[in-house]
Amino acid sequence: MEESKAIISLREISRTYIMGVEKVHALRNVTLDITRNEYVALMGPSGSGKSTLMNMIGCLDSPTSGEYYLNNQLVSEMSDSELAAVRNKEIGFVFQTFNLLPRLSSLDNVALPLVYAGIKRAQRVEIAEHFLDQVGLADRMHHNPNELSGGQRQRVAIARALVNKPSIILADEPTGNLDSKTSLEIMEIFEKIHALGNTIILVTHEPDIALYAHRDIRMLDGLVESDMINPNPHKFGAGVSTVS
Repeated sequence: MEESKAIISLREISRTYIMGVEKVHALRNVTLDITRNEYVALMGPSGSGKSTLMNMIGCLDSPTSGEYYLNNQLVSEMSDSELAAVRNKEIGFVFQTFNLLPRLSSLDNVALPLVYAGIKRAQRVEIAEHFLDQVGLADRMHHNPNELSGGQRQRVAIARALVNKPSIILADEPTGNLDSKTSLEIMEIFEKIHALGNTIILVTHEPDIALYAHRDIRMLDGLVESDMINPNPHKFGAGVSTVS
């Protein structure tokens, strides 16, 4: 593949699952490029393929056919250890269900990716404290998830996604379990992250949340139904602090 400006490049990607005697075509020949610092919303009804596409981009699943290039590297040629390193260092994941470990404090949940990266304890604590402070949870560092509100738990999850300073943030329905006020607070954090140069890919079924993205990709029956630039994405007030 020639050198590309795309950080993510999918070429004729298909994903088929065998369910008993039935074949389910989750993705059908999807070709897509996403460049560095894009802010993309993936939309579509249940079963449209948007979550499968997210898993593909995050190296959590492999295509049945087609090629996926991440930073101009063919993902199918990466070893298991290289894929694990990419998932830990290059990509930050944020999920609807937060995926926090219930017996760990906010601080230890956020520091967990740094354990896998081989960072020493003292430095892990310092980095985790910094990112918890940046998402407004300096006073909740030693609280366990069951002592936090849904919005606070999602902030912990975002801080955890940021600790290795990944270039790509993948967020799967990050406001799906939150009320409207808390959802806006979470979207403000994503805007700050994008302003720092991160590529953000957001799966959502909520049109008002998708309006914060700069590009809207709509999936239907495993196909890209439309791919449009949002000329006027929602923005929060100027002068806000940034996450760094």
